[in-house]
Amino acid sequence: MGSQGADLQAPALARADDTTTTQQQPKMPPPEKPSDILRRSYVVLSFWAIVLLLGLPIWWKTTSIYRASLPLDAMLQWADGKACRPVFPLQISIQADALPDAEAQHLVRLTQHALDDLNDFSGHHLRLRLAPKHVDGEAAALKAYDPDAALTIQLTPGDATTASLNPHTPVLDIAYPPNSVPSTNTASSALATYIANELRSTFAEEQTIISYLLSAASAGSPSPSASVARPAGLTPDMVEALSKRTTRSLRYSPSYHLTFSLFTPVSVPNTWDIDAAIREYVQPVLDILSQIHNFTIDTQVQLYATPGAQSQVLNKDDLASFINAAEWPLSPSIGGAPTVNFLTYIGNQTIGLDDTPERTSHSWMIPQWGTVYLLPLPDTTTHVGSDVLKQPMLTFAGHLLSLLGTPHSGSLPLRLSTLSRIRSADLLLRASSTLGSLARLSLALPSIPIPQSVADGVSKSMYHLEQACASLGGPEGLMHARKAEAEAETAFFEKSMVGQLYFPDEHKVAVYLPLLGPVGVPLIIGLVTELRNWIKKRKQRAQEAKEKKTE
Repeated sequence: MGSQGADLQAPALARADDTTTTQQQPKMPPPEKPSDILRRSYVVLSFWAIVLLLGLPIWWKTTSIYRASLPLDAMLQWADGKACRPVFPLQISIQADALPDAEAQHLVRLTQHALDDLNDFSGHHLRLRLAPKHVDGEAAALKAYDPDAALTIQLTPGDATTASLNPHTPVLDIAYPPNSVPSTNTASSALATYIANELRSTFAEEQTIISYLLSAASAGSPSPSASVARPAGLTPDMVEALSKRTTRSLRYSPSYHLTFSLFTPVSVPNTWDIDAAIREYVQPVLDILSQIHNFTIDTQVQLYATPGAQSQVLNKDDLASFINAAEWPLSPSIGGAPTVNFLTYIGNQTIGLDDTPERTSHSWMIPQWGTVYLLPLPDTTTHVGSDVLKQPMLTFAGHLLSLLGTPHSGSLPLRLSTLSRIRSADLLLRASSTLGSLARLSLALPSIPIPQSVADGVSKSMYHLEQACASLGGPEGLMHARKAEAEAETAFFEKSMVGQLYFPDEHKVAVYLPLLGPVGVPLIIGLVTELRNWIKKRKQRAQEAKEKKTE
């Protein structure tokens, strides 16, 4: 029995040993066929080929930012004042019918030399020319002037040397004693110096304003080497006065909308002869300004409560509560043009000047807004006639000139021609500054899109800037400067460019990571695995080759 038990236990122990060995050494999977390995490699490579050859080009094409080519160097040159040096060539016509041609020509030459010696502002080039003589005396009596000249000087004999500027035409009348006319062999003349001084004083305000615009543009330019011409006599007081004047003036626009309003605290007066008053007192000024601006007009009558200030003389503190344009029911602007408000308020108050009750006024001009006129009327007045509106309308016409930036000195035609040249310089400098800002924005933000419309606008703006720079001082200069400024503003405020400013690179990373993570990780792991297997096979082949050489 014992031997049989031992014999029976022996196979059982052997089977137990085999089971233990099997558990310690798990069975390995069969080796991969070379075709399966090659197929897996092709699958991984095909995915990467699709990503690199198809996915990346599509992604690059659909997400790339189009940036039209801009002439950045030329734009920066305009902004720095290197592309154009504003110069206003002004022709001055001299009418000297009483002088012989030789003496008149010599007087013009001496006056030109004296004027060049006095001129310390290279932006103004006053060029004198002798006008042809009138055939009859009637034309001279009518004060005929050269329409192509900025100013006509009428030289007439007299008892003393005097000068007076015609208030209705751009004509400077200068009387001279006959003995003051220089002979043809003299090198200097007191009369020539006198004429040069009069010309310099006539255009002094224009030179100061243009000089201020050029110096302000130079100060605002990031390049300190901007070549602009400005006189040395621009004092701090003059700069402060011109700064206030610029702040008060309206921004240039080819069109303005004028609103004439009658505000009354009670039910009467409820009618007024505003059409006749405008036609008689304001329309002449608008006709002259029509060469520079277009105007549309509307009128209204509004019932408005008594102002909070009850005193008869309003000071600056009272005006803060009385003049409240935000609450006045005024007509809005029509057609997008800036609105200039002229408001006539029926009331017995006056406005104190300089906090002194002795000095009062009935009008108050609000910068960049318009004018309020306090019109005292009897309580029984039900209708306001055009004769009563004469003073308010004349005040409105004068304030309109101030709001448009018209110079204060000189005759009205001369002031308007000066305004045209000032506006030309202002628009030219503003357009140049906008082009410079656009160029710097393009350089600072490489990811901002630049559509073709922006490039076209920049090209048009630079073309009109060149034309404006070549024709400064004339009506064509203003026209081209206005178009250049409009094209530059349109290009700078392109909607697609502004929207890209609010989509930085951090937003792109936040968008792509959730998409690229799940897709990219399996592709990268598969590629790394295949590379490892390839490297391992190369090492095995190298080892086998080495063993064969050893045998």
